[in-house]
Amino acid sequence: MSGHGHGHGHGHGHSCGSEGQHEPAERGLEFGLYQRIDLEKLQCLNESRDGDGRLVFKPWDQRNLRDKYVESDVDEELLFNVPFTGSVKLKGIIISGENDDSHPAEIRLYKNIPQMSFDDTGREPDQAFRLNRDPQAELEYPTKIARFSSVHHLSIHISKNFGDENTRVYYIGLRGEYSEAHRHEVTICNYEAAANPADHKVESIIPQTNFIS
Repeated sequence: MSGHGHGHGHGHGHSCGSEGQHEPAERGLEFGLYQRIDLEKLQCLNESRDGDGRLVFKPWDQRNLRDKYVESDVDEELLFNVPFTGSVKLKGIIISGENDDSHPAEIRLYKNIPQMSFDDTGREPDQAFRLNRDPQAELEYPTKIARFSSVHHLSIHISKNFGDENTRVYYIGLRGEYSEAHRHEVTICNYEAAANPADHKVESIIPQTNFIS
């Protein structure tokens, strides 16, 4: 886990010229699963301000911005219920907070338990991680892909921080692959198009089935 912690010098200086060498474009694309989250239905329990939980799922190139964050309310715990718009194979997660005791110290991941509450967090997680402080969003924690190969809902339980009363999170990055939901519906559309070639242009369906993130 800790092997990722070596800085490439992007902690200091934001020169656009060298950025591309240190952060290949593919890295940003790999962490593009935030685009596949149904943000309207995302829940964050124990957030101090309504709606802040969804702000930390943001583009890779905004991961170090400090203007959007979520902070816990009555204690250090946070619980994110993250629904996806399709099926996800989750390969890794990054969690970044402040470089102090409010940074998350442990997370527990649960798959496919919609509307999870704190009462449900007593059950065995699909995977748990002890975290290091990571204010620059450089440390990725790899998931057991076999367990997270068909995820349509992910719950992220931040169970403790490094000792502060409240937890603050700036960025949660999810790396993985995405496939379109409801493939059977797309198939039905194809049958319709085949039955009425004059009414339906087959080309109009291709973008749906060929969707690549």
